[in-house]
Amino acid sequence: MAQLTFAKAINAALHEAMSLDSSVICYGLGVTDPKTVFGTTANLAERFGGDRVFDMPTSENAMTGIAIGAALNGIKPVMTHQRLDFFLLALDQLVNGAAKWHYMFGSQVTVPLTIRLILGRGWGQGPTHSQNLQAWFAHIPGLKVVMPTTPGDAKGLLLSSVFDPNPVVFLEHRWLHNTMGEVPEGDNRVPLGEAKIIHPGRDVTVVSMSYMTVEAIHAAEYLTTQGISCEVIDLRTIKPLDWQTVFDSVARTGRLLALDSGFTTGSVAGEIVARVAMQQFDRLTVPPARLAMPDVPEPTSYGLTRGFYVRAADIAVKVMEMMGRSAEGVREALPEPDPHDVPGDWFKGPF
Repeated sequence: MAQLTFAKAINAALHEAMSLDSSVICYGLGVTDPKTVFGTTANLAERFGGDRVFDMPTSENAMTGIAIGAALNGIKPVMTHQRLDFFLLALDQLVNGAAKWHYMFGSQVTVPLTIRLILGRGWGQGPTHSQNLQAWFAHIPGLKVVMPTTPGDAKGLLLSSVFDPNPVVFLEHRWLHNTMGEVPEGDNRVPLGEAKIIHPGRDVTVVSMSYMTVEAIHAAEYLTTQGISCEVIDLRTIKPLDWQTVFDSVARTGRLLALDSGFTTGSVAGEIVARVAMQQFDRLTVPPARLAMPDVPEPTSYGLTRGFYVRAADIAVKVMEMMGRSAEGVREALPEPDPHDVPGDWFKGPF
């Protein structure tokens, strides 16, 4: 085990994958620039050469088409975009190309393509650099959607994604890149489609993803001091989603709170609430609930983003309400950070 940041864990996974298989290539905007996509692609070009690690012209649609063609011909591309928002220019290639080939050709064709998309928010990113659109991708048959939270899972899930026979959208939240954690060395893969209970509990099931899991843990730790035991499930993979782990937890607790870093309407959290309500209704003791981003574009202004994001206090308040308890004093105990639009005072911006 090694103590690594999330970003260095991503880097370690890329080094490992490219060492294991010479058909793995890594390319995209900024892959070889001095900042190496927040450090995630550092030293790849020096080690594996320009034929396997390279930058691309600013044409998201074209570079995605190249990746699909390469994947259809035995190459395993890892394509990187520094913002999910930039990748929207390539949705036709992803949805009508990569996601469909395996099905349309009777499972005889595979598209082993991994698309790394980095999510951002805060620090003035505004409406066009902050969107968490995982629900879009999860809606499309033929795509797998991965959202790791811990450095160990970041490495293990990326390795599994690279060697999956069909396309994977791998979503990294920028607020996680500098978090630290234990990371297994070598080719240590985490299976896609398996959630993880990271905080066992008996009173409320809290289902979360990516950075929202960090806030869920903070809330659960506070609620423990109030005599409330939260079971926090980190989904890790959005598609396929580990329904059995969710259902088993709800059967134990009788309460569900689903969290989402995306917009509320049409969210993954909404799908979780719907499935639990349809298939586990008799297990619920109170109506299921969800917390997600408001259905408005994210403001650029520092002032307007105050109170905009779902934080630990919001989660704790909702859980207290579900338990029939007063939420008085919760927000004072879990105040919004200052500055409020970053995960911590150590965070110095996107680049």
